[in-house]
Amino acid sequence: MIQDKTTIGYAYRHLSDNMEIDAYTLLAYAIAWTIFYFFLSQYIAELSRKKWTSWVESEESDETLMNALQVIVDEIEDRMHDKLQEFQSSFFGSLGAASKKLDQATGASTIKALTKDNPMMGFVAEYMMKRGNLGGLMGSESQNTPNNEPEKSQKLGLSK
Repeated sequence: MIQDKTTIGYAYRHLSDNMEIDAYTLLAYAIAWTIFYFFLSQYIAELSRKKWTSWVESEESDETLMNALQVIVDEIEDRMHDKLQEFQSSFFGSLGAASKKLDQATGASTIKALTKDNPMMGFVAEYMMKRGNLGGLMGSESQNTPNNEPEKSQKLGLSK
């Protein structure tokens, strides 16, 4: 045992005395280790990518991924619902306003109200409104109502 300790001590002293490395040897070691670590990291990354891909494609990942992404899915659904509500209110609001302005311009609701009891007269009035010959039907109405010409807007030719 004593001889082992002295042998180890001698080897340690001998190695520590000869531990000088010149710059070129150090540079060669650095380049060799850099290349080794580069290829090792590429190999590990490729193994990791393959493992991840196979896990994602498996059925066991479906529930885990859906749980992780549920917050994002909910947010998208909420935003789409809000956008649909905005569009519906905007669309039907503008459609209603345009219908009201058209009705005011043609007097169609007044004509329909007057001809409600007489289906044949209603048919003729509707036919004439569709054909654009409203002059004869609108004559008596324009005498009783003030002339309110709606102001024309530059947008889509609709009245303000």
